[in-house]
Amino acid sequence: METEKEEPAGCAFCERPVKLTEHHLIPRAVHRKQRFIDCFGKEEMRQRKILLCKLCHRAIHKFIPDEKELARDYNTKEALLEHEGLQKHIAWARKQKY
Repeated sequence: METEKEEPAGCAFCERPVKLTEHHLIPRAVHRKQRFIDCFGKEEMRQRKILLCKLCHRAIHKFIPDEKELARDYNTKEALLEHEGLQKHIAWARKQKY
């Protein structure tokens, strides 16, 4: 019996119930780099994602524009949530209308 994936109620960061986009926690730009293949494996890199609203997704790439840094240092939701700039963004985003 196949189970359906439950759709999240909102953004993984700001929790607003808006249209969501997929954020690859290990950016696709590094999926072919041997260092990251050895560290994570191809399948893990493809599957490690979170659903975010456009505001929060853009904020990640604004505050951490280096794809290698994202892959190396911010490859989990918890690591991203520790980033001071993203913490401030999330507090702001939660107050925005949807």
